[in-house]
Parts: sequence; structure tokens; C-alpha cells
Amino acid sequence: NLKVLLPGCVAGVGLAWLFTAHVSDAAVRLMVGLIALGFVAYAFFRHFLPRELPKPRAAHGVFWGALSGFTTTLIQIGAPPYYAFVLPQRLEKMIFVGTTVMFFAAANALKVAPYFALGQFSSTGLWTSFALFPLAIASNYLGIWLVRRTPEAIFYQFTNVIVFLIGCELTRQGV
Repeated sequence: NLKVLLPGCVAGVGLAWLFTAHVSDAAVRLMVGLIALGFVAYAFFRHFLPRELPKPRAAHGVFWGALSGFTTTLIQIGAPPYYAFVLPQRLEKMIFVGTTVMFFAAANALKVAPYFALGQFSSTGLWTSFALFPLAIASNYLGIWLVRRTPEAIFYQFTNVIVFLIGCELTRQGV
């Protein structure tokens, strides 16, 4: 998954850097919200489809990786496009979580240069990040604990509910 998602992410971050002055946050939020809602609808209705759908191709991963890189750079929300590619694959939950962590760690590292070039870093923001760092570490440990104890079927149902709620809120904000 990372082999096809990351090249797309690099392209998406680069495109976001180029188009940041020309794309409104509202438009990006609406787009990501609709992607999230479309994904949840697909997840619900795929059970009614007559046959097994083919596995996604590498080109799909590059596309969704680029869209995720683009949206995470502009509005800090790259998960719905990422989920559109990864969740239908029904990976074992620990592989899914590990892939997600590695993808977004790489995406965040890729965003550093464009953010510096766009003047997005400030001493206030860096101090806020530094102050919240212990909370981030504690939250990660809580997340690991929860993932390990949640049965896989419930894990995916919960993920779909969260994606639906995010999609509703982003669509509301975008409109």
C-alpha cells in the first residue's frame, strides 16, 4: 500500500504548495466531506452488489495518495481520501493501523518544506506543539491499547461511523 500511496502523496503535497493561494479551504472541506460520505455509502451498499469487486490497482493508490497529500497539506485532513483506498482492502486491523501511521508520518514530514516556504511556522505554533507533545504521546498509547482490545469487526464498524461523522462535518463546513 505505501509503495503506491506515497508517490501520490508527494505529488499531492507539491500540488497543494503550488495551488494554496488559488483553492479555498471551504472547497477542499466540501470535497473531502463528500469523499468521506461517498466512501461510507460504498461501504454500506457494497454488501448488496452482485459480485466481488476487483482489488484496487496501483493507479488507484497513486490517485488517492495524491488527494490525501493535497488535502492534508491544505486543511490538515487527509484521512478520507486515504480511507477510500485502504479501508475497502479489509486489512488486518494492526496492519491497517501501522500502514496509516507510517503514511501520515511520511505525509507530515513531506509538508515541512512547503510550510516553511509558505511562512506557516511561527514561534507560537511551535510552542503550542511542544506543550501538547505529552498529550500526543499519551493519546497514541491509548490508541494502541484500544486497537489491540477491539475486535476487528467492531473496529471497522467504528471506523465507518467516524468517517461518516467527519464527512458530515466537513460537508457542513464546506457548504
